[in-house]
Amino acid sequence: MKKAIFITGAGSGIGRAAAELFAKRGWFVGMADVNQAGIEETARLIGPENASLYRMDVRDRAQWRTALDAFVKASGGRLDVLFNNAGVGHGGPFELMDEDKRELVIDVNLKGVMYGAEAALPYLAATPGSCLLNTCSAAGLYAGPGMSVYAATKFGVRALTDSLDAEWEDHGVKVRSIMPSFIDTPLLDNVAAGSNLSGREHVKAMGLEFTPVEQVAEAAWNAVHGKKRHIVVGKTAKRLAFILRWAPGLVARMRPKNAE
Repeated sequence: MKKAIFITGAGSGIGRAAAELFAKRGWFVGMADVNQAGIEETARLIGPENASLYRMDVRDRAQWRTALDAFVKASGGRLDVLFNNAGVGHGGPFELMDEDKRELVIDVNLKGVMYGAEAALPYLAATPGSCLLNTCSAAGLYAGPGMSVYAATKFGVRALTDSLDAEWEDHGVKVRSIMPSFIDTPLLDNVAAGSNLSGREHVKAMGLEFTPVEQVAEAAWNAVHGKKRHIVVGKTAKRLAFILRWAPGLVARMRPKNAE
């Protein structure tokens, strides 16, 4: 029987790349997203015989329960991995952010991950060797200016990963995260509050690199199959993690002026 992974945010970016990779390696893939056209395109790329599609909003507990119940039935009773990947990115100076955008970031990036963990545990616990995988971020290592709310959610995901990995050991479920740096995905289309530049344009202005989405998908595979709790992905994230470990005082001084 094929192993089974359920991926949120599978309609584009990391989620789509992960769906392609896991399907290519013989897994049955559940793909969830608020974007129906996106998951249909992902299914076309990996072959509909490898996929099961779910239009859902990770902010809705009832939709989580319905989708996972349907997926486990479609997979033959398995949930080897829940990949909590769906996320949104809005930033800018804290006082300039719209209240609705602050709430959206918190609801999707943190509460949505919690709801996924909550709904998935019974199925993960019933599948030997299972894993809860969360998409964190380099923003879960260090909270730069203009990223207060987004970084708060990613620090929360990192903490949740640490805590649940210890708590769920008795259930036979490991918990992992990937922590990528900047990736050229639709998240970077958003324009930060108080700015005329998109996230993508900000990254380019700071002279930072984009990590290929395929590299992040490979990191997701390694996280599921490895022993390391947090997988840091990309040059910027790895450089940041190294400096924070060995010379944390340097981080603020290295911040590009045009990132402020």
